[in-house]
Amino acid sequence: MNLLELLHQWPFGATDWLVIGLGIVLAYIVFGIAGFGTALVAGPILLLFMPLSKIVPLLVLLDFVAAFGNLLPSRRDVAKPELLRLLPCMALGCTLGVIFLLNLKSDLLLLLMGLFISAYAVYSLWVKARPTQLAAGWAVPMGIVGGMFGALFGSGGFLYAIYLNSRLPKAPARATQSALISCSTVVRLSLFAIAGVYAELPLIVLAVCLLPAMALGLWIGRRLTMRMSREAFVRLVTWLVLASGIALIGRYLST
Repeated sequence: MNLLELLHQWPFGATDWLVIGLGIVLAYIVFGIAGFGTALVAGPILLLFMPLSKIVPLLVLLDFVAAFGNLLPSRRDVAKPELLRLLPCMALGCTLGVIFLLNLKSDLLLLLMGLFISAYAVYSLWVKARPTQLAAGWAVPMGIVGGMFGALFGSGGFLYAIYLNSRLPKAPARATQSALISCSTVVRLSLFAIAGVYAELPLIVLAVCLLPAMALGLWIGRRLTMRMSREAFVRLVTWLVLASGIALIGRYLST
């Protein structure tokens, strides 16, 4: 089976490819700035074309490449004690999330994702106070729930960010988060592979076709980081995420 035959298994027209590509570019602009959030941005767009059970494994493949690209320049700043504290909890959460993802009905996942990203957006926009320092014990719930959300919805990175930013200076927090996201993608990639998700070759081909869009998004994100405050851009994107979450809930209620 050649490349064209594999691509024909995805019933996308030219406009569909354009929308999907733009969704990936926007998602990885956010990733280039914030270090997480691809599924929060790309998920609502890709749900127009494929089920969530395909979207999350697809974004895991792309995140795998992007996360290691972010990690390499900052690996020396990683806070290993915090990383080792979070990793086992994250792995447990990822395992539970993959089980739920592959067994829940797609319409229920649609509602859950809408509620999840709407709640995250509301939290980000309106909750101003952040704890000055969370206790180390918070690594357990933050790691488990972050891992579960990462596997189930493709984005648990904001929970890692809340925990790490409360305990570490900016540079080590960002480097440790990149390392954790990298490890998370390896765990999720392995679990999806064991479950047979990547036995579908068209999904792999689709990920390869979207690599240029991912690379473009990362490049733009890094340039924007130099020209505009990270907080201002993330706030703008959070409003877009909230609108997407409300739209997903509306779509579920209208079915």
